[in-house]
Amino acid sequence: MAKQARKFQRAQSERAPKKKLTDKSDLSQLQDMPDPLGGGRIKQMFVRLGIPLLVVWVVGILIAGFVTSPVWIGVSLGVPGALTVAALGLVIWTLGQAKKAQGVVGILSGIKDDDDRKAALDKLDAVNKKGKDTAAIFAKAQLLMQDDPRAALTTLETINLDKVMAPIADEARGQRAMIHLMLGEVTPARDLVDDIELKRQQEPKSRAMLGAVISEAWARSRQAKKAVDTLALFDAEDPEFEQVRPQLYRAQAYAFAYTNKIPQMRRALRKLVEQDPRMLGGFMMKRTHPLLQKEAKQMLERSGAMPRKMVVQRRI
Repeated sequence: MAKQARKFQRAQSERAPKKKLTDKSDLSQLQDMPDPLGGGRIKQMFVRLGIPLLVVWVVGILIAGFVTSPVWIGVSLGVPGALTVAALGLVIWTLGQAKKAQGVVGILSGIKDDDDRKAALDKLDAVNKKGKDTAAIFAKAQLLMQDDPRAALTTLETINLDKVMAPIADEARGQRAMIHLMLGEVTPARDLVDDIELKRQQEPKSRAMLGAVISEAWARSRQAKKAVDTLALFDAEDPEFEQVRPQLYRAQAYAFAYTNKIPQMRRALRKLVEQDPRMLGGFMMKRTHPLLQKEAKQMLERSGAMPRKMVVQRRI
């Protein structure tokens, strides 16, 4: 089957010119980063912080109005005051991080071709001289993925998972696991996803993306039933999941293959073919479920993306 995978890759290189970043699918992946200061996100942050603080202040004032001890009055008003100061510090820090992320979005928005990509990589290195800007690291890894997944993986590994916020650490684990899975390295992917908690992700699309990566890693490491249950939480046809739909269907294909749900597996593969037949090329690698390899190969041949095996009859 590895020979068939090489055959598929040769066919693609012969049939199409070298792919540039002017391809819409590439641009959508590189530029589909939400504006961290837009879309009502700042308002949502103030609401999430403001309402609890208001409740704490009301309770503190009520307590201060009933007690007569100066100590208790100080405590009842001091606790809300301390929490308010902490909240303001958090807001200032969050706005600073959001501005950095907004700068990264601006860099990616100018990418049109390979030359722009190289320039963007230089700019990302310039804004991340200390190596601690996670937004720049994620963006750089995404750009490197086009040509060198290993380099992208090395870039993501520079994020110290113990020193960043839990949701960011989970995103780093998810992206690293995704690359390992693409390279056929299931064990390191499984080690990474076991530490991810989906409930920490507030954005539905991010939660769905991580759910797909986790499910694929589980399916390919003898936890297919658990993978099916997790994927059931996400409707791949939901318009909100359009950008992560291929990853969801890829995970479904693995999960259904390893639970012997053949009709569902074939449906997931057909959905991938509808988007781009080349997406089935990943199932032609080693250590893939044999039936999944067989179905992917047949669908690729029927789609014309991979030539059928030529049969030469000998004359008698």
